[in-house]
Amino acid sequence: MGDSSVDLWAHLIASQQQQNQEENKIEVMYERRRKPHQQHTHKDATLNGMSFAAAAAAAGTNNTNKNRVSWNRSLSTRGRTSIAVGSCLDVRPQGKQARRKGKPALPKSKGVQPVSFEKEREYFQEVDAFELLEESPSPKHFSTWAMGNQNDTVPIPHLCSRLEKWLLSKKFNYSCGPSSTLSKILETPYRNLESLQGEVNFSILSTPKKSSFKDTSGFPSIQSRFNEEFITKDVHERDINSRKSNAVSESVKNESCEDIEVAVKKLSLASTSASSVVDHVNPFSTLLAVCGQSAPTKLLDLFSKYSDPENIVKVGEGTFGEAFLAGNTVCKVVPIDGDLKVNGEAQKKSEELLEEVVLSWTLNHLRRNEGDTLNACTTFVETFEIKVCQGPYDAALIQAWEDWDDKHCSENDNPEEFPENQRYIVFVLQHGGKDLESFVLLNINEARTLLVQVTAGLAVAEAAYEFEHRDLHWGNVLLSRNDSVTMNFLLDGKQMFVRTFGLSVTIIDFTLSRINTGEDIFFLDLSQDPELFNGPKGDKQFDTYRKMKKVTEDQWEGSFPKTNVLWLVYLVDMLLLKKTFDCSSKDERDLRSLKKRLDEYNSAKEAIFDPFFSDLIVDRPL
Repeated sequence: MGDSSVDLWAHLIASQQQQNQEENKIEVMYERRRKPHQQHTHKDATLNGMSFAAAAAAAGTNNTNKNRVSWNRSLSTRGRTSIAVGSCLDVRPQGKQARRKGKPALPKSKGVQPVSFEKEREYFQEVDAFELLEESPSPKHFSTWAMGNQNDTVPIPHLCSRLEKWLLSKKFNYSCGPSSTLSKILETPYRNLESLQGEVNFSILSTPKKSSFKDTSGFPSIQSRFNEEFITKDVHERDINSRKSNAVSESVKNESCEDIEVAVKKLSLASTSASSVVDHVNPFSTLLAVCGQSAPTKLLDLFSKYSDPENIVKVGEGTFGEAFLAGNTVCKVVPIDGDLKVNGEAQKKSEELLEEVVLSWTLNHLRRNEGDTLNACTTFVETFEIKVCQGPYDAALIQAWEDWDDKHCSENDNPEEFPENQRYIVFVLQHGGKDLESFVLLNINEARTLLVQVTAGLAVAEAAYEFEHRDLHWGNVLLSRNDSVTMNFLLDGKQMFVRTFGLSVTIIDFTLSRINTGEDIFFLDLSQDPELFNGPKGDKQFDTYRKMKKVTEDQWEGSFPKTNVLWLVYLVDMLLLKKTFDCSSKDERDLRSLKKRLDEYNSAKEAIFDPFFSDLIVDRPL
């Protein structure tokens, strides 16, 4: 390099040595941290280029008569670049920045002064005094509207139009249903005044049009008796309640907007007492009317119509009642409306049994196979009579119960504990035989006809009434032997004949069942009985209850024919696990294959066409 270049490096080195002598303490720290043989990269030189150039410019001021050196060419020498950068770096430790001082603490003797909003208040007062030129609510009068200099005020309606219509319907029609929440009220459509006959629909006892069945002779008489008794007893009371409801509706219209919730509550309470048949009619009186009675009868008087008292025999029992054999009929006795617990359970109410009564009469229609009938079968138990009784258990019935207890060790409470005024509902039914739990199957053919008869019966009931049994455990399937070879089924207008092998199947107990009569849907809300789903895990019956809950999503009013299939799976499990009969390994495999395929079906109408039943269903009687 030239002479000027040599002089520059000498000047830089001399300056560095002079600085090191003035700051000996910093030099020690610098020497201790600096790695002796570290090579700086080209990136380091680039980052520190500005410092190096600035230093060179400062040195050049002392040599104004010298020619300027090209520093870009000097940076091409790696060793010199490192030296130059190192000599120009500011390696002194940086001092700590001073912290930002906080607000001084307030003296203990002085409290915090509240913020003053006087200026804001004056501003808004000025705004309030100004007359708005656009249509908007007045800040001073919240219940009026102001526009420019207009002074006329129009009151804001205290109720919305939908609710106002509902109040008018309440004024002119006392039969409008009760409302528990404001949202339900707003969804209630406007209704005109209807007659009492239109308000109470007696067609629930009739067969839906789609099933094409004709009414039995007993139904019109039941309907007329119910109609006559209901009208003579309740029309006067409904008039009184109507006037009360109208008075409350009028008072609601005069109340302010602020009291709307209170008014709605008053209106709901008033309408609850005059809104439906159940509220106006005593359920027990309604049950009597449906059963064709004006007053309850005694148990022994009813049983004596079918058998001598000394010949009455108990043949079965359930959680809610007992079953006695009287002649060729079975009388199912269910205590109702009492305070005494039955077998650890609360007694059923009249309104609950009313649904089962209507359901039992409706299923009787399936036994009629004539005219333009589309669906028919005899699988469901025939109901001969249903009566309401009152009083204690008679001595003959208690003796029959104790004889059963001696042989079978009853799980129910002794009925002699019932009080003198105990009420009962008695179903007089066809004698269907023994339940599957106690019946002895002989061979695989009897097991197969059991399954096909139950499946066909459920399929027919599904087609006619959207029927679901929902409690088809092996105690509700009765079997008896006879000389029959085939049994007739009519499904959607098509005749089917099922091979019976001399075995007849009867389905009983519709307490939990669901049915659509074409006018109304009858069902039991099982969500109100959570204990039903808390049975032991691994028990096939309680597992089926839980599967039903999953299928229905705990909404029991809807139609879920899959529940019938779940009980078919349950029956297959009972045959495989609990029953013994003559069958081969192939027969057992066929049953297991059927169980797997049943999981794929959504109704008994689909399951009846499974290959397992193909050779059991024929086109003509054999």
